[in-house]
Amino acid sequence: MDVAEKRRHWRWGWALGALLVVLLATAVASRNAPKFSLFGISNKPCQCPESRKYTGLVEDCCCDYETVDALNQEVLHPILQELVATPFFRYFKVKLWCDCPFWPDDGMCRLRDCSVCECPENEFPEPFKKPFHRLSSDDLICQEGKPQATVDRTIDDKVFKAWVEIDNPWTYDDETDNAGMTYVNLQLNPERYTGYVGPSARRIWDSIYKENCPKGPPGELCPERRVLYKLISGLHSSISVHIASDYLLDEVNNKWGQNLELLYDRVLRNPERVKNLYFTFLFVLRAVTKASDYLEQAEYDTRHVTDDLRTQSLVRQLVYNPKLESACPVPFDEAKLWKGQNGPQLMQQIQKQFRNISALMDCVGCEKCRLWGKLQVLGLGTALKILFSVDGQNRLAEPLQLQRNEVIALLNLLNRLSESVTSVREMGPAAERLMEGRATSSGGKGSS
Repeated sequence: MDVAEKRRHWRWGWALGALLVVLLATAVASRNAPKFSLFGISNKPCQCPESRKYTGLVEDCCCDYETVDALNQEVLHPILQELVATPFFRYFKVKLWCDCPFWPDDGMCRLRDCSVCECPENEFPEPFKKPFHRLSSDDLICQEGKPQATVDRTIDDKVFKAWVEIDNPWTYDDETDNAGMTYVNLQLNPERYTGYVGPSARRIWDSIYKENCPKGPPGELCPERRVLYKLISGLHSSISVHIASDYLLDEVNNKWGQNLELLYDRVLRNPERVKNLYFTFLFVLRAVTKASDYLEQAEYDTRHVTDDLRTQSLVRQLVYNPKLESACPVPFDEAKLWKGQNGPQLMQQIQKQFRNISALMDCVGCEKCRLWGKLQVLGLGTALKILFSVDGQNRLAEPLQLQRNEVIALLNLLNRLSESVTSVREMGPAAERLMEGRATSSGGKGSS
């Protein structure tokens, strides 16, 4: 064998050896690497320093916790955050002053942040009437320096075309009655701590759970009643998360921030509340995806062409998202409910209970809490309307029709739930460590 031939053999041998080393290293590394599906959603728990507390399928749903977290972080949360800031989705029509049908309103709210200030239109500077502009602190006349309380009433219902005026059978409010309605800019009225505490606030939730929610442990309830209980519990958890995420830490200095102890006390220390939050998120997500064709074809007209086209595009990105369709195509299976001869009667009973819950929102003594309570209960009622507008064979009893206000409430509710899931994932470990540290320092006593 000549020298040239020996060199060729040596080169081939070296290349083959190097290839074997690379393949071996890749195989070893891949054993510990997280796996990804075709569309980039992880099929394994994320490799985080904190061990995951919630794994496997979300009870009564068709998607697991790991996939929900990944989808929410990568797809849903970014789209929803941008969508609810658009002119169409930021304005909600609501009756803020309503008589409580059950007891006198005692208005036990002690902060200015409880109020939603309805300013006369002439107090708004012209630039604020254009999309994405806000009042500067110097221009706040009736808000007492509180932009969180501002209400924008510059858009009337004639702006929104091609939307039906029809009542929602699941909610108490007469959606076709425009008397006393006002438009609220949700971006300037964030859901946060308001100081609405004490007997008045507790009475609302006591009435919801004791008088209108199914009786007995959730595990012993029929599927339909269990769904209602978990929806209310999940909504309650979400509201608590938002209060803890944006809390008034120092009223004197107007300092806001996270209250980890409150988050732990009201939500995290009871794992069922976290599980019900995820359930409610998937339930509402299912309603949005089921109404995808309707939402995609709707008119999002606010006379601002560029913004309206952007709104339409974001809705399409949400309802026809390939990652969502691949990783969690059916978040909740509504077809398994209302079976048997008692199905229609049971639906009427639960519908009546939910309408009573909707009516209780008029008894909330805090104006801003009433605003968000009405919006989110209408959003939940819209989800129920979408999923259960069926006859005995689980077919649509009639073509789906949604009000503009229902669509706004539905998508804003989904965003609220998305934010809560994000906050639990991001704030949860720190809250758990805080309470564990306090328990250790006190000798294991008084951890809650």
